[in-house]
Amino acid sequence: MKAIVAGAGIAGLVTARQLGLAGWDVELLEKSRAPRSDGYMMDFFGPGVEASERIGLYPRLAASAYQIESADYVDAAGRRTCSIDYGQFSRLAGGKVLSLLRPDIERAALSALGDVPEGRVRLSYWTRVLRAWTDDGGAHVAVDGAPEDVLTADVLVGADGIHSVVRAALFGPDTDCLRLLGMRAAAFIVTDPALNARFRNRFILTDTIDRMAGLYSLRNDEVAAFLVYRAPRDGSVPELQAVRERLRAEFAGATEAVDRLLELCPEHPYDDVVAQVVLPCWQKQRAVLVGDAAGAVSLLAGQGGSLAIAGAALLGDILGPVNASDQINSALARFDKEWRPVVEVAQASGRRAAASFLPRNRAQRLLRRWIIRGTRLPGIDRLVARQILRTIAK
Repeated sequence: MKAIVAGAGIAGLVTARQLGLAGWDVELLEKSRAPRSDGYMMDFFGPGVEASERIGLYPRLAASAYQIESADYVDAAGRRTCSIDYGQFSRLAGGKVLSLLRPDIERAALSALGDVPEGRVRLSYWTRVLRAWTDDGGAHVAVDGAPEDVLTADVLVGADGIHSVVRAALFGPDTDCLRLLGMRAAAFIVTDPALNARFRNRFILTDTIDRMAGLYSLRNDEVAAFLVYRAPRDGSVPELQAVRERLRAEFAGATEAVDRLLELCPEHPYDDVVAQVVLPCWQKQRAVLVGDAAGAVSLLAGQGGSLAIAGAALLGDILGPVNASDQINSALARFDKEWRPVVEVAQASGRRAAASFLPRNRAQRLLRRWIIRGTRLPGIDRLVARQILRTIAK
């Protein structure tokens, strides 16, 4: 059996590995020139923990994790207003919470392809999917080339992210399935030894209205920036304003540390809408979507990496044993049925988080401070942790 997997992000890499281990031949296509280096720090817990342990990926993830002590909210002068104790939350979650940079999760999944027998998975970077379709003869993609190349397989897996080309070809454009949450997010990494040493082992978050900047120290004197700000519900931005200049205008004066990061900001940082993907079905004949392409939950849900691994592992469990073409449709339908409830719960959590993530006024900001301070009180800490864990476990 042969599969084409479009997208060598977290979900695509794990899907390709699991199918390769099951004896499938896999063409893994990635439009980027190389593994991507941009992305956020994320808390890895929930469904992805159990899945990564089961498929043998967890040790690689744990080896890349950062030891975060706290997330400190600070005012414009850099004074702490409230703080989240990471060790406390990890203990309440059973000790299975990892702080991981998204590219590190991807690198761990890429390394795990080495577990697959040689020749089973063929990874091609700088290969862009132009068109995708299915028919009685299988699943097909056209990739850029001169002339255009057409690849055919038994199954096509669209794992090419929130702006999926496969999804657009088979299910319709972004405008038909993206639920915009009224924000944009940006991320970039700079080198600054002084800032790195100053903020090591903790997140710094600005306690600001209608915007939030986060920064955290990485290895090798690097500092990562994460910025979220309000945007029109249609996702539009000024056409002639460069991303770097927009970020500098939005976050000027947030703190002197953020001002320094913005001085060092690269010309073209990552910047995109905060959105969810909502589709009534993830399968079309012999094609299926997984990861953000199927059901992006938004960064506010905090489960993108975890769900990418868990969803891809489940798809591998269901599709791996298939050995005849007439079994494919029912296998893909089963994946949709079993995985959809998990994604929908996480999306609901993300929408609730979006309602309060960026305070609109001083009263809302003050309420957030008191809620965060309350998590340090006995009993309330367990209540908050239990609510988070219950949300992701349903």
